[in-house]
Amino acid sequence: LRELYKTNGYTQFKVSRFEEYDLYARNKSFLVSESVLTFTDTNGKLMALKPDVTLSIVKNISPSDGGTHKYYYNENVYRPSAESHGFKEIVQAGLECIGRVDMFSESEVVMLAVKSLESISEDYILDVSHMGLIEGLFEHACFESLLCAKLLSLVKSKNIAQIKRECAAAQASEEICDALCALANMYLPLSAALEEIEPLVLNEKMKSAYDELVAISELLAAYGIEKKINFDFSVVNDFDYYDGIVFKGFINGIPDSVLSGGRYDRLLSRMGKGAQAIGFAVYLDRLER
Repeated sequence: LRELYKTNGYTQFKVSRFEEYDLYARNKSFLVSESVLTFTDTNGKLMALKPDVTLSIVKNISPSDGGTHKYYYNENVYRPSAESHGFKEIVQAGLECIGRVDMFSESEVVMLAVKSLESISEDYILDVSHMGLIEGLFEHACFESLLCAKLLSLVKSKNIAQIKRECAAAQASEEICDALCALANMYLPLSAALEEIEPLVLNEKMKSAYDELVAISELLAAYGIEKKINFDFSVVNDFDYYDGIVFKGFINGIPDSVLSGGRYDRLLSRMGKGAQAIGFAVYLDRLER
């Protein structure tokens, strides 16, 4: 993985083993787990053994020069493990593209996610979605934030029956309900899915997300890796942090994603960085199991 990222122009980024706990307390919903190991430093500050690498990288850079900064990492993180049901030191690899992120940079990151899976196993798939599709649909329906959070959870679990009940309770139009159910139930190769998605586009935000997926699909086809990329609307993340393409990678024999990533411009905005970003992490502990 290191060789793959270096060959594509990514520079290794080293981060400290611990950060001030406040960094994680403010961004708990961005973390894989909200549980964080803490200790009090000699100066009285509450510190934490890092449960995540992305937050540390974003905190420690200043991408204000208008350029594109490409970093990869191979770090230990400390979080609860599904294997031991307790905290564990876990090796995590991944990369971040921060600064000015154009369509080529975005497609390159998705390509490297595919190549990362390919280096682990030939029997893999990458499932992709776009937060702009679901956010645009919710905006078109004028759903309240609490309902949006509930529907986001139902989309994640593909609970079509409950989605219909929630839409009926909110007196959503048939058009909105049908579009949401059709998208939530969709699982197709990306190129085939785009044909199904086009008639479901209801506003400019959804159109922008759709156009971005079309452009990425074309670039991935140019890389020759589009065959193992599927569209799955249930791949969603937190609206507070993610606002573009999101994806998860799977390999045969492991019942959970071994790779996860997406576009997270909103995280940088929350941290006062004023730049764009996309990246992913490979969960090596799941491969060990």
